[in-house]
Amino acid sequence: MTVFLLFVPIAAFIWAKLEVEIEGPDGWAKSLPTWRLEEHVLLDVFMGGRPLTGYHLWAFTFVFLVYHLPFLWLRTWNWHAEIFIQGCLLLFWVLEDFFWFILNPHFGWKRYRQQKIWWHPHWFLGIPRDHWAMLIVSLLFILWSWGKV
Repeated sequence: MTVFLLFVPIAAFIWAKLEVEIEGPDGWAKSLPTWRLEEHVLLDVFMGGRPLTGYHLWAFTFVFLVYHLPFLWLRTWNWHAEIFIQGCLLLFWVLEDFFWFILNPHFGWKRYRQQKIWWHPHWFLGIPRDHWAMLIVSLLFILWSWGKV
């Protein structure tokens, strides 16, 4: 579990670097040739108010599947391990998004502000609101499952 948890920030860093190369100055796939779902009642719930794009749908799906590979290798599954994986996934996406801003030469720490980042419409204490929620849930999931996997 510890090794897997240490993997999370490393993977988030690498994925953020990849996305910086793909998206450049235009966050949330703004300039990518992909479809966009801009308005739906569930976007606030599942996407923090951001649009769903084809790019993000496939990126989320890929990372979700990669994080579940241990179940294929070990040929075992249980709720404790699933909750741990879900916690790691949430932590991965919070870290990845933060790294994207910090590592992106078009943003950086100085532009990590609500006024500069249109695709994060809801903020609390200087951080996107959904990041707070994801971070809290991820830590609860990881702590709850720790030692049970």
